Amino acid sequence: MAIGYLQINVFADNLGQPVEGANLEITGLNTNISTTTNRSGKTDNIELIAPEKKYSLHPQSKVKPYSTYSIKASKEGLQKTIVKDVQILPDEISIQNIVMNSIDETSSPTKTVDIPEHTLWGRSSPKIPENTIKFDAENTRVLVELKVPQVITLHDGIPTNINASNYTIEFPEYIKNIVSNQIYPSWPEETIKANIYAITSFTLNRIHTNWYPSKSYEFTITSSSAYDQKFVYGRNTFNTINSLVDEFFSEYIVMNPLKQPFLAQYDDGIKINNPRWLSKWGSKDLGERGFSAINILKNYYGSDIVLKQAEIIFNPLNSVPKYNFKLESCGEYIAKIQNKLNLISGSYPDIPKILKPNGEFMQDTQESVEVFQNIFDLPVTGVVDFATWHKIFYIHSAVLNMLQGV
Repeated sequence: MAIGYLQINVFADNLGQPVEGANLEITGLNTNISTTTNRSGKTDNIELIAPEKKYSLHPQSKVKPYSTYSIKASKEGLQKTIVKDVQILPDEISIQNIVMNSIDETSSPTKTVDIPEHTLWGRSSPKIPENTIKFDAENTRVLVELKVPQVITLHDGIPTNINASNYTIEFPEYIKNIVSNQIYPSWPEETIKANIYAITSFTLNRIHTNWYPSKSYEFTITSSSAYDQKFVYGRNTFNTINSLVDEFFSEYIVMNPLKQPFLAQYDDGIKINNPRWLSKWGSKDLGERGFSAINILKNYYGSDIVLKQAEIIFNPLNSVPKYNFKLESCGEYIAKIQNKLNLISGSYPDIPKILKPNGEFMQDTQESVEVFQNIFDLPVTGVVDFATWHKIFYIHSAVLNMLQGV
């Protein structure tokens, strides 16, 4: 046996309200651990027993490559929440976000989230094959410009299930959920990147072609593996995968000479193996052989594909010509960062206030950025790079919505 790690983040209703002092009980594999969250709603990394890494590297392994644990979260005034079967892999940090709802007269005493088996171990409906080019006869469905949205609306069921819930989810968090549910974080980095590009491209194709709204549905995408990609509401993600998604969530595949994101379909390559689809296990083998992410993708989708960077991310005001703001940088973008961090610090008091948010990146701004990065599991560099910039904008929006009662 080996050791994996669990980090729990607890929020009240949304990410704008971290819960300090939430009582947590972690059980499983003869383990019973009690702990509480700090002022930022976080726990330290909790050591837990996991299987050896080798089991996640072979598709025919007879040993499940991850262990599972349950979490009970409680806090006065909030709905008790139970998360069952959180997945722990060796030498990896599993990130479990728990959103505890405020209690009212309609609330049930307990909310339960059941995490099903990982798609590489369990079963899910195979993808219904589709044409990769999504133009209608008049080209009226395709949006004029590609934009990576801040949030998407996910329908938690097949398209025609009118009783399924709709969830609003931050775009990068959606991608993290899908990738963490499709591959293991123990795989080669270039393999993980290739799968991120495929999953992001599939998602952006649904957005760019206005796929479901054009059919009169009020959502962006579904959680069904038969129609779209398997999304598991409330499941844990993996820190290795999360870090790469934060870096690459605005990059996608196109097939020359077309401009729309490529509808990158994929399967496991073992139980199901469609020609011209990315094989998850096959991509792992290619990564181990030293293939780069783009060459892994070309191996399955053909030599005409290239990677592109979206020009508009969330909205034009949030997109900037460059990133990597650091000590001695100055200008209007620095002032935006400072004002947003100051607002965020109202909910996350460990983030020190910037006393003079005047657009000059000084030592106090660097300290605030470093604490922000530590709280939100970003590399602690003190530099506002691509991932940090967009996380600041997203958390600022969550805190602002909380303050406005949205």
